[in-house]
Amino acid sequence: MFDNVLSIIVFLPIIAGLGLLVLPVRNEAARAIGLVVAALIVILGLKVFFQFSGSGEMEFVENMVWNQSLGLVYSFGVDGISLLVLLAGSCLFPMVYLLFSTKTKGYYANLMIAQGAMMGAICAVDMILFYIFWEVMLLPIFFMIGLYGGPNRRFATIKITLYTIMGSLFMLVALVYVAVSYHDQAGVWSFNVADIATLSLTGPAATAAFMFFMLAFAIKIPIFPFHTWLPDAYTEAPTGATFVLSAIMAKIGVYGVIRFVVPVFGEDLARYGIILSYMGVVGMMYCGIAAMAQKDFKRMLAFSSASHMGIIALGVFTMNLQALTGTLYQIVAHATSTGVLFLLLGIIEDRMETRTIDDLGGIAYKAPVFATFFAVAMLASVGLPGTSGFIGEFLIILGAVKFDVTIGVLAGTTLIIGVCYMLWMFQRVFFQKKNERTEGFADLSAVETLTILPVVILIIVMGVCPQPFLEKVTPTAQNYLVASGKVQQLANVNVPVEGQILDMKGE
Repeated sequence: MFDNVLSIIVFLPIIAGLGLLVLPVRNEAARAIGLVVAALIVILGLKVFFQFSGSGEMEFVENMVWNQSLGLVYSFGVDGISLLVLLAGSCLFPMVYLLFSTKTKGYYANLMIAQGAMMGAICAVDMILFYIFWEVMLLPIFFMIGLYGGPNRRFATIKITLYTIMGSLFMLVALVYVAVSYHDQAGVWSFNVADIATLSLTGPAATAAFMFFMLAFAIKIPIFPFHTWLPDAYTEAPTGATFVLSAIMAKIGVYGVIRFVVPVFGEDLARYGIILSYMGVVGMMYCGIAAMAQKDFKRMLAFSSASHMGIIALGVFTMNLQALTGTLYQIVAHATSTGVLFLLLGIIEDRMETRTIDDLGGIAYKAPVFATFFAVAMLASVGLPGTSGFIGEFLIILGAVKFDVTIGVLAGTTLIIGVCYMLWMFQRVFFQKKNERTEGFADLSAVETLTILPVVILIIVMGVCPQPFLEKVTPTAQNYLVASGKVQQLANVNVPVEGQILDMKGE
């Protein structure tokens, strides 16, 4: 049963979402359908995670030839690079349906289509298939922001659309160049990433293709200075769309760099790695300082998310095993912590009709469970030991120091900025004196508590027992770096992590 589990994960939400758009379904029924579909995807996603062997090879492979002469193949698969991104995309969506019940049928339909398209991009092994889902996943976000966003939603929608389309066009040019190059060298057409990775690409055209790919992914992540669409889009988007953008979609940009750039353009990535690393660090600093200046709670979290994406991207650019493994781990850590923060903020906005930090205060006295959940997610976001955020950031900084001491030191000290504005915000919102707005703030209901509790537990489990997750992704990360020809030789490194020993070997 479920032999084609990846196809079900991808197309079940897409088909259900399209069905909702054309069928006369009431809003309450649309929400129920979305919740059922999301729950099924959770079950299938957990099935993939627990049955994944961690051999370093592609697993759960599905292949079907579309056009053999043109090398077009329907090809899905999961390895250590995509596993944790798939886990995050599978398990987090039910929270949106359970926590927000006043949305329309179109909202829930677009949310399902967005999930399916993102899962398709994560599972695609064929570059054409990846590109199709990469394009499709923008459409529901376009409608969710444009139709259900805040007062400045039109500007935010146009901005994110123009940025993303520009990046996609550059990616398409690079993709065509790579495909033609493979045909010239191998005599056949293929868009399979394993085949493309065997290419020997040199010269100005290859460097241009590398830059085109990086531009598309840098916009999606986003990396400084291509981040300017993010604060507006995150702020104006409805909570569900912000959740999708921050928790999942941005991670697909990092995933794309690892999946396509590292094996195909490893030499170019190594050549420009120092520049890209500084871009990541500068983005961390700039967005962190910008977050401190925000009065809008949601806009502050938007800049915070952009700052943390800088360190996630940094782990790829340093091109060593510890940093890359830390990036793969931090993808889930950031998705869970930031996802919870944005969803809890959405509850505050719905109940109090404000996002201004100065209008809030004393929530911890009125809603201790709400404050506890927010505190756990916030502390994970700033990398407190014992939470999921510490493991990934520690490994990334360790790898960054091996790559370049200055970059490692800057990355480590920049994280202090995040601690400052997060704790300052938490003190004002949750412990400052109550006012008329917060006096009647109610704590989480039983349903809301049970919805968020599993993710909070996951944050703690990943912080205390990281080894079950790391052992599934490390072999694939090592294979990718070896295949790129730029893996740094690592001696046996024993890193104490909350009672665990992380053994990493570069061979």
